[in-house]
Amino acid sequence: MMPNTTTLLISAGLLLARPISTLAQTTDPNVDNADTPFIQNIRPDRPGQTVTTNMLHPGQVQLETGILRFDPTDASWGTRRTLSSALLRVGFFNHIELRASQGYLHPLPGTSVFNEANPTVGPAGFTPLTVGAKFLASTNQDARSQVVLLTEMTLRTGDASFLNKAYEPAIRLLVSQQLGARYGLEANVGFRQRGFQAADTKLGQYLGTLALNGPLGGNFGFFTEAYTTWQRSTRFLPGLTSGLYWRPLPGLRLDVTAGQQFGNLGTGFTLGGGLSVRLPK
Repeated sequence: MMPNTTTLLISAGLLLARPISTLAQTTDPNVDNADTPFIQNIRPDRPGQTVTTNMLHPGQVQLETGILRFDPTDASWGTRRTLSSALLRVGFFNHIELRASQGYLHPLPGTSVFNEANPTVGPAGFTPLTVGAKFLASTNQDARSQVVLLTEMTLRTGDASFLNKAYEPAIRLLVSQQLGARYGLEANVGFRQRGFQAADTKLGQYLGTLALNGPLGGNFGFFTEAYTTWQRSTRFLPGLTSGLYWRPLPGLRLDVTAGQQFGNLGTGFTLGGGLSVRLPK
């Protein structure tokens, strides 16, 4: 009986091995994930506080532009300001993405540029340039779960009206989880400070975000996030951002957003729109 039983078990195992192996391959969450809309479609790092884990492949170039109306935290800047911004992303080798971003703060209507004789008029013009890089910490660039490290440095450039400029190093951990073939859940934890001294860390700003994005049908979709900033000596400043986007092509996306930050030191209500282009697709 024992040899016959063993033979039957081995035969049954051989018969089941192939379909089980095939089933295991089809249920692997990373198999053929590179062809899903979540991976193929453009995923910009705007318009909110959340930076995506999306990494451009070597040779790909992505330009993200936007305009934002906001309430400055500094009352001398005026009641409402408009900020235009641009982010250039370039895919590099070894799972690295290089980045450079800069904004343009539009002058207040009917006012002159900031100078010593008119100190109440806030700064205007090009803001300090920020350069940085993304580094893939995951093993697979197209996996459903991603971990990416973002490092940035804000330089002492920009218009002379921006006073007390300093080097601002920043680091951020980016985590994402793909939900289905088109939805994505993103989270960020980061820190930014002015200067390199140990005392500067006490005035550094922490950031935490949680965002969800996905389709609403066809080429339309939504984006929504909750975030908060804080320092060692200040309270949390939470905020919300939400918007809609239209993606007529896999490498082209337009969006409109609105947001609200709470607290006396927050930026209040924000309203913005943007355009993102990726080449090649």
